[in-house]
Amino acid sequence: MCINNISKDYPYLLTREQASHFLGVDPKSFDKYIRPHEGLERFMIGRHERYTMKALIQFIENHSA
Repeated sequence: MCINNISKDYPYLLTREQASHFLGVDPKSFDKYIRPHEGLERFMIGRHERYTMKALIQFIENHSA
């Protein structure tokens, strides 16, 4: 997957809503199935979690069978 073409549509650090949209899942599903995993890299800004597209792609690739 080429991140360069996709990254033009998103900021570098994604919010929960942007991350779920990027992955094509509902934000509630993101919270339930993806966000709780320790393997998902996140960047904290105060109390707010942010995600990179690279971290999301790596997480999905590592957890797909």
